[in-house]
Amino acid sequence: MIIISNATSIPNEIETIYTLFEEGMELLHVRKPAFSEREMQIFLSTINSEYRSKLVLHSHLHLAFEFDIKRIHFTEKNRNVLSKFHLRYKKSFEYSFSDFKTDGFTVSTSTHSIEEFNTIDSSFEYAFLSPVFPSISKDDYSAKSNLLEEIKKRTNFDTKLIALGGIQFDTIAKVVNHGFDDYALLGTIWKNTNALKNFKKCQQIVHSY
Repeated sequence: MIIISNATSIPNEIETIYTLFEEGMELLHVRKPAFSEREMQIFLSTINSEYRSKLVLHSHLHLAFEFDIKRIHFTEKNRNVLSKFHLRYKKSFEYSFSDFKTDGFTVSTSTHSIEEFNTIDSSFEYAFLSPVFPSISKDDYSAKSNLLEEIKKRTNFDTKLIALGGIQFDTIAKVVNHGFDDYALLGTIWKNTNALKNFKKCQQIVHSY
């Protein structure tokens, strides 16, 4: 079970993140698309070094070196422009996804169709496929096709397939039973008055499999 941060800052966010770590959160994807580099530095500095091995950085990826973060995530757009990607010290250089593994990084990415997932580089440890169900965090955002059926066309088994989008208590069993390797939570955690309660309930479902 993977947790993705809320896209924008919310009240008591850092306190909630610490509580989730203490309760067993394994990975937190830091997705703050509108954050400046400075805002991201401040955010990352509030998280103790003991938890940084569980952070996955989505933007300002060069900060991975500054904060000793070994997990980075590529959006579909960034995945397609890697050869010009500004990573180390903001300098452009030729770099392949396998080079990240050589340098000790774990890389993940996002996909929006099973055809796209089937063609991604095998260097990715896992990839999100979304939205499986109508999104909780985004209004009027749902899949153009039934991804639970489309997964039958999966040919890529080198990369773990992670369900994202509308995942909550009554849909977890569906994604597990249809062949996803794991799932990610966003709206179920952050668009709720009790993030911890929702997390623990989903955690209990995970442990039942």
